[in-house]
Amino acid sequence: MNRYIVLDTNCLLQSLSRRSPYYKVWEDFVMGKYTLCISNSILEEYEEIIASHMSPLAANIAVETILRANNVVRVDAHYQFHLITADPDDNKFVDCAIVSNAEYIVTEDNHFNILKTTPFPPVEIKRLHEFYEELCEDDMH
Repeated sequence: MNRYIVLDTNCLLQSLSRRSPYYKVWEDFVMGKYTLCISNSILEEYEEIIASHMSPLAANIAVETILRANNVVRVDAHYQFHLITADPDDNKFVDCAIVSNAEYIVTEDNHFNILKTTPFPPVEIKRLHEFYEELCEDDMH
């Protein structure tokens, strides 16, 4: 089953290194095992954060890989839901998830916990280790 997900920047960052226990998340994306939902603002944040934590070259490679992939849904969220008030910058991930009808957002950021008590629009969140475990279970089937 091909799931549509939104990947928070820090989760993407944790999955890029071959030495990371979560490298499978990036590897499975490259292999087309799930669909990544993004917006321009998410892509810009990916590039900025990867460049500052790894290198501009790593950021360029990751962004180019995402842009060239067939398993990417690019959306433009014309309406902002403003569901996260603690860190409004995180709303770009929520808005993308809603507009793209993603199954969930993969995040380690506790600001997203407010979504657990927001009845509408419903947006599910999963932790990186939960998503990783799902990918491993998919390999077993």
